[in-house]
Amino acid sequence: MTIRVATEEDIDAIRHVAKASWETDYPEILTRETIEEGFNDWYAHEQIADALVPARSLLLVAERDDAVVGFAHATWSSDEGEGYILRLYVHPDYRRQNVGHELLNRTRVELAEAGVDRINAMVLAENDPGNNFYDQFGFEYVDESQTTIGGDSYRENRYVLE
Repeated sequence: MTIRVATEEDIDAIRHVAKASWETDYPEILTRETIEEGFNDWYAHEQIADALVPARSLLLVAERDDAVVGFAHATWSSDEGEGYILRLYVHPDYRRQNVGHELLNRTRVELAEAGVDRINAMVLAENDPGNNFYDQFGFEYVDESQTTIGGDSYRENRYVLE
């Protein structure tokens, strides 16, 4: 498996992984319409292209057999030493194969090299696998806020690793 910085050529594959993940993970949390609208908002081609700008964010992909099987998107503030893992998804067919672990490790290294000593990760409160993932890797639950998906408000947990 290879973890590398995403390129413009990866946008469709990132969208594919995100779509498969949302359709697998969120049917009990979000309506079908909300999944569709949220996916179209968050994973529009232009949104992903903006995440490719290295000065503003980090977008990594995990590749296996020349196929993108996962991705991680993070931002940071060097002035504050704070990093934010906005998204970390693994295609459902490749879960439990250390893809998420490898993406998380590489993201942590890249953020540390950017001067980050505190990493925040946000997960929908009802997304048990996502919450368990961060807990398993030593992130501590800090608080809850609201996020908007498809015009509706949902609870979101924030985890921190220092």
